Amino acid sequence: MSELLEEQTFGAVTVLYGAKHGKYPHGNSLVVRGRNETLVIDPSLGLVARAPLAPRADRVLHSHCHEDHVAGSFLYPDAPWLFHSADLHGIRSLDGLMQLYGYPEPIYSIWKKTVVSQFHYTPRPDALGFRDGDVFDLGGARVRVIHAPGHTRGHCLFHIEPDDLVYLADIDLSSFGPYYGDAWSDLDDFLRTLEAVRKLDARWYATFHHIGVLEGRASYLERLDRFTAVIADRERRLLDFLAAPHTLAEIAAHRFVYRPQDPVPFAEAVERRSMSQHVSQLLRAGQLREVEPGRFQRGSFQRRGA
Repeated sequence: MSELLEEQTFGAVTVLYGAKHGKYPHGNSLVVRGRNETLVIDPSLGLVARAPLAPRADRVLHSHCHEDHVAGSFLYPDAPWLFHSADLHGIRSLDGLMQLYGYPEPIYSIWKKTVVSQFHYTPRPDALGFRDGDVFDLGGARVRVIHAPGHTRGHCLFHIEPDDLVYLADIDLSSFGPYYGDAWSDLDDFLRTLEAVRKLDARWYATFHHIGVLEGRASYLERLDRFTAVIADRERRLLDFLAAPHTLAEIAAHRFVYRPQDPVPFAEAVERRSMSQHVSQLLRAGQLREVEPGRFQRGSFQRRGA
């Protein structure tokens, strides 16, 4: 199968595409080769498909701790694994990973088995942490950490120099839009991240899913605007739905993140977590009111005599 998977090279960086150009559950992994050291970034199922010809690695760098980004990490048992310190909890034990998702039963037990059987999850209690601004000098190639939370608490981007390529990880610029549906996801953080990453200026922009590699800031900003606009579209559709009062359970069942026909086993949990954050934002902004405990409707309370 390895000969069927594409790859592209940008100086010291090689992008190893997963099946269907990295469409979930697959992803696009990066290899950065310096004079002294080689890094593999986000080993995906695509690296598993390439085994035993998967690239060697002195260290394995992860943008965050999610199942699809660690699916090929088990190929490197002797190399150090690195995560932002805020995501280390998820790789040190399987129970720790499940806390990041926060799914209720019966999805909890099903998903716990899936991350092991389908994504080869392997705990690494000795995984090492890094922080925003840390630089990995490989000898002639450098990888700089840019903390970009929201998707997870420790989600990061990597700026690879001197080839001027920014790896965007799960700011994947897809039509699906931002994902903030886990217990350790945060919509407010994601919005701040999206504002911050507009300032990124590079020659190349690479994503873990779907898009692959874009050239030039204009193409990047065009895709980023569309990606970001999905949040506002979900909010608009939620406000339309709440012309009549509904509970959070009814909001989740209506589906604003996934399409109603999508057979996603954890959809209800993701919808509930995602849309509860929108509800909280809209309540703070005075665009929703709680008409009775647990039931929300568009509009705001008015003072008497107003």
